[in-house]
Amino acid sequence: MTTAATAKTPVVWLLTDGKPGHRNQLRGLASRLQVLLGASLYWLSTPEIAVSFWQALRARAPDIDAPSPHLILAAGSGTHRLLLALRRQPGCRTVVLMKPAFPRRWVDAMILPQHDRVPASKRVFTTLGALNAITPLGQLTGKPEALLLIGGPSKHFVWDSDTILDQVRTLIQRYPDWRWTLANSRRTPAPLSHALNALEDVHITWVDHQQTDADWVPQQLARSRAVWVTPDSNSMVFEALTAGVPTGLFSLTAKPGSRLAAGLGALVTDGYVTLWDQQATLMSSSPRRPPPLWEADRAARWLIQEVLGSQL
Repeated sequence: MTTAATAKTPVVWLLTDGKPGHRNQLRGLASRLQVLLGASLYWLSTPEIAVSFWQALRARAPDIDAPSPHLILAAGSGTHRLLLALRRQPGCRTVVLMKPAFPRRWVDAMILPQHDRVPASKRVFTTLGALNAITPLGQLTGKPEALLLIGGPSKHFVWDSDTILDQVRTLIQRYPDWRWTLANSRRTPAPLSHALNALEDVHITWVDHQQTDADWVPQQLARSRAVWVTPDSNSMVFEALTAGVPTGLFSLTAKPGSRLAAGLGALVTDGYVTLWDQQATLMSSSPRRPPPLWEADRAARWLIQEVLGSQL
């Protein structure tokens, strides 16, 4: 490894397993560290770096061609071996996003969603939902345009394609002056995707998830006055809320004991999201924007103060 960077330009290593959701969390947090600190970012793809179980257990770091880090961030279980192998780097702090399967004392800090039910502490920062790379919008568009994000079967909700299709049709018929952008996900059952694609109306645009990239959702949120999301799509709910777009939940039955469903219930109570039977409120000409929510920014500021403070 080369000489450590100066205190004015802290170096941050981002360990990614390549999964879009995990990479999105890292992007959101890293971009705020860049803005707030001028951090230099180095992405490390863990599938390309061989680390044995014993290397991880004994904290024996592989050789990595990058400036020595002040901070290492990791998201996804596929990154944990490398994170643990690097945990004894001199002058460096290690941070894991999401609840790890290894002993928590093996890293310096954790950033976890509240539904993981780990109490906040000097070493644990809890967030509403997973982090994302969305930036809050300055203002909401006045155009009647809505984004409909459709997920699929999950362990948290009883999936019903017919119910979701009926609710989509209801919105389109009840609000004929709106323009609608419909998008599925990799979990959406093929028959439902075909049925949604077959909806015929000049006000409807269908987009298959395979046609989108990392910039598609932020661009759509910026031009939407309302967003409707199936509740299984937890990350999409929080991306919409971070953008500050009024967000509604399609109606599905929660499975017993689901922590994710309980977390969404708390969002309803706190006024962040709107339930299906209150759709008139969300679809009004002047909807109330949800309370401010920018968890990547909050987490970055916590890292700077509580974790990086002694390093810079």
